[in-house]
Amino acid sequence: MNHFSIKDVEALTGIKPHTLRIWEQRYGIPQPKRTATNIRYYDDDDIKMLLSVAMLNRQGHKISKITKMGREELDRLVMELTLDAIDRIVQIESLTKAMFSLDEVAFEKILAANILQHGLEDSFLSLVFPFLSRVGVMWQTGSINPAYEHFITNLIRQKLFVAIDSQPKNLTPGAKRFLLFLPAHEPHEIGLLFANYLIRSRGHHSSYLGPNLPLDDLSPVMTIYKADFMLTVLTTAIAAHSPLTIANKLSKDFPQANILIGGGQILQANIHFPKNVRTLSTMQELISLLDYIKAN
Repeated sequence: MNHFSIKDVEALTGIKPHTLRIWEQRYGIPQPKRTATNIRYYDDDDIKMLLSVAMLNRQGHKISKITKMGREELDRLVMELTLDAIDRIVQIESLTKAMFSLDEVAFEKILAANILQHGLEDSFLSLVFPFLSRVGVMWQTGSINPAYEHFITNLIRQKLFVAIDSQPKNLTPGAKRFLLFLPAHEPHEIGLLFANYLIRSRGHHSSYLGPNLPLDDLSPVMTIYKADFMLTVLTTAIAAHSPLTIANKLSKDFPQANILIGGGQILQANIHFPKNVRTLSTMQELISLLDYIKAN
């Protein structure tokens, strides 16, 4: 069971500490626990309940009425609100609640409804990635048990695997070849999987090598595959393998290839990459590149 401070509650739910204390005094929600040293904390159930309360309250429901609802009614209203919502913040909060509840059904409903309405590409760009960014902040600040992150990212991975597998295998005229991989000690592959989906959805060929690949293992693959583009995503800070170190090695080993590097680690300032290395600060930049290639 996780222990959350009042600052954690604010970060997760948007409820100000002053408001939270008023709710505790007037309505008895939540009922914080206390450590042996009398420091208040909140648990997983408190967070799930407060996420629901905050969403309903922001949508115009009076707190006095919300606090009289049973858990089933509360959950039902939140799901109805989420599925009808245009506001992405509401949907991100609902995904957060589903994560803390380990609720695969609720997560699937929210994501499936978005994909049906907006398509997979837009749903990932405007909902899934902002949600994952929020999860990443929670992980960095210690506000989330890594098990929750693993639960939710594996559900997202499954969705991407299915979407990639459903792509037509026929290549468009002039299709390029992309080799996708993550270097050793880099396990975060959702960005790379989504890039694989984007590449195949635009009629190009891709070979997906997955995470944790030693860079020295790429040479025999490139000898056979002869990729036009090599794509990797650097999310994890690895002291022994900086973005520049990786870029320099790839550039030296494969001078004829167009090397694409994305991920949070390449956003560091004052990095000058080799000429055949192009950085992608956002997924939209990759989309623009793919659309340009297709048009030319």
